[in-house]
Amino acid sequence: MAGEFSRTSRIGDQLQKELASLIQFEVKDPRLGMVTINEVRVAKDLGYADIYYTVLGLDDNAERLAENQAALDSAKNFLRHRLAKEVKLRVMPHLRFHYDASVVNGARMSALIEEAVQKDQRKNQDSEEE
Repeated sequence: MAGEFSRTSRIGDQLQKELASLIQFEVKDPRLGMVTINEVRVAKDLGYADIYYTVLGLDDNAERLAENQAALDSAKNFLRHRLAKEVKLRVMPHLRFHYDASVVNGARMSALIEEAVQKDQRKNQDSEEE
């Protein structure tokens, strides 16, 4: 039971909540869009926290995604400093931001599956009519 919720996963959950709030309300970079923090993975030694995010509505615009990545990278020291005030840890992990394409890939795969199902249904209807 105790192994299900490790310390690093609890820290990751807390960092995710705090980062979402800080990015939304305190980062004033015009390059930054509507960022959603999907997951935070913290290293066992608390040296690094890998933050996976998506940006609302910019999934296919590589230039804007690069701008958002640059904005988050430039704000990571500010965010780390603010997190250190909010979350009481002896060592605050260094933040590394990664764009999470799994949501986009999942939506694309779902559309492909839906398209295949519709083709199959049309094919079955055509064979029944004959």
